[in-house]
Amino acid sequence: MSQEKELTFSEAIEKAQQSIVRFPLIPIRGIPLMSYIAQNFDSIWAFRPDPSDLLIATYPKAGTTWTQEIVDLLLHNGDAEACKRAPTPVRSPFLEICSPPPIPSGLDLLRKMDPPRVIKTHFPFQLVPPGFWENKCKTIYVARNAKDNMVSYFHFDCMNKTQPEPGPWEGYIHKFMQGELSWGSWYDHVKGWWAEREKRNILYLFYEDMKENPRREVERIMRYLDLSLPDDVISRIVELTSFKSMKENPMANYSCVPKPVFDQSISPFMRKGEVGDWTNHFTAEQSKVFDEDYEKQMKGTDIPFRTQI
Repeated sequence: MSQEKELTFSEAIEKAQQSIVRFPLIPIRGIPLMSYIAQNFDSIWAFRPDPSDLLIATYPKAGTTWTQEIVDLLLHNGDAEACKRAPTPVRSPFLEICSPPPIPSGLDLLRKMDPPRVIKTHFPFQLVPPGFWENKCKTIYVARNAKDNMVSYFHFDCMNKTQPEPGPWEGYIHKFMQGELSWGSWYDHVKGWWAEREKRNILYLFYEDMKENPRREVERIMRYLDLSLPDDVISRIVELTSFKSMKENPMANYSCVPKPVFDQSISPFMRKGEVGDWTNHFTAEQSKVFDEDYEKQMKGTDIPFRTQI
C-alpha cells in the first residue's frame, strides 16, 4: 500500500507514461487551462498558503526555473549541494499542476512540505487562490518580452507532450496573439500582475534585466526576502544560476522528466536563454503584423519591456 508513496518524482512520471497525452484546453473563467488543471480548479482555488510561503509567478517560459533556483540558493546561503536535494518541481512545487496518477499534483507535494515553502504558478493574477493575498504572502513575478517569450513557449510546446500540439510557427503566432495557449493571453497576464504589484507588495522583475545584470537582480530578490548575504555568496549564486550552470545541473534542467513526456531531443528544456532570439524566428512581415497587434493590446500601459539589451 505504501509503495506508490515511496516513488520518486521521476519514477512516478515513468509509471504514468502510458497515461500521458496532449491534454485539451478547457476554459476556466475565460482562461484556457489543461484539462487536468481545469477539472481540479476548485481544489486549487481553495488552497490556503502559510503567510511565510513565497509565490513565484510567471507566464510560461519567462524565467520561472531560473528564479526558483536563485531563490532556493538565497534561502540556503548559496549551498549548491543543499539545492541538489531534489529536482526543481519537488523543491518548489507547481501549485496548479495535475497529472495522471501516480504523478503527485502540486497540491500533493505542498501538503507534505512544512512552511515556509516556495511555490510556483503560471496563473494570471485573477486565478491565484485568494489565500495568498489574505495572508500577505511575498510574491515575485517575472515578465519576459512578448516575442522572446513566444519563441521559447513554441519550442517548449513542441517538446512537452502534455500541452496541445503547437502546429506550425506561422499559426502559433496567431494563437499567442489571440490568447489561445495554455494559461491564456500573455498581454493580459503581464498587465494583470503589473496593475497589482504595488497594492500586493509584488516584486515585479524583467527577464531582460536579469540577463543584463544578474548580480543586481539577485540582490534585489535578496533584499525583498529580507536576507543579507555576503558578497562572495552572491557571486557564487550568480555563477550557479548562469544559463550554462543550470543547463548542466540535473536538478534544474528537467532531465528528471522522461523522454515520452519532455522530449528534449526535439528541444532542450533549457534551450538558449537569450534576449533577442526572436529575430531568428520572425519574418519581417510577421514582425510587422505582431508589432501592430502589440500596440493595440498594450495601449495605455507603461510596462518597460525590451526586445534587445
